[in-house]
Amino acid sequence: MIEIQRPTLDDSEELLAFELENRAYFEKWINARDENYYSLSSVKHAIAEARSDAHADKAYQFLIKRDGIIVGRVNLSGVTRPYFNKASLGYRIGERFGGNGYASDAVDLILKTACVDLGLWRIEATVRPENQASSHVLTRNGFVKYGTARRSMQLHGVWYDLVHFECHLEPRGHTVSA
Repeated sequence: MIEIQRPTLDDSEELLAFELENRAYFEKWINARDENYYSLSSVKHAIAEARSDAHADKAYQFLIKRDGIIVGRVNLSGVTRPYFNKASLGYRIGERFGGNGYASDAVDLILKTACVDLGLWRIEATVRPENQASSHVLTRNGFVKYGTARRSMQLHGVWYDLVHFECHLEPRGHTVSA
């Protein structure tokens, strides 16, 4: 069983080790972080910024842990209020932890948190079409595809399409179809 929890400064060293271990793996799917990110002081600064963003209701970051060990990250960014009460979902699982259902479980937990604790109504996510595993994580959790943006992301000099998904939330963490 996994749990999600907001990062604290006590997580700094483990989080840096997790990011360094998975750096090349993550950079296959997303643009690289700035080189300066990969230091203990930068990770501590990022955690402090994440806590500030949550306090300001802008974004919410969580660590995905199993038996106290970081296996991934999940976040809600771009919180838009009032009227919309929506956010964008992002997640990543460390390479050696893939294939265990942690992403699906983490998305389920973050959707419940988004609805019950944060009062969000709509969660959006984007996935590259080549990342079928991520698309399955979303559909398993009640997301539906609502469009494809052509040539909308450039990674390592190559243009990629992005598939857009949405999930509508009801009270008590339940999802409803689009």
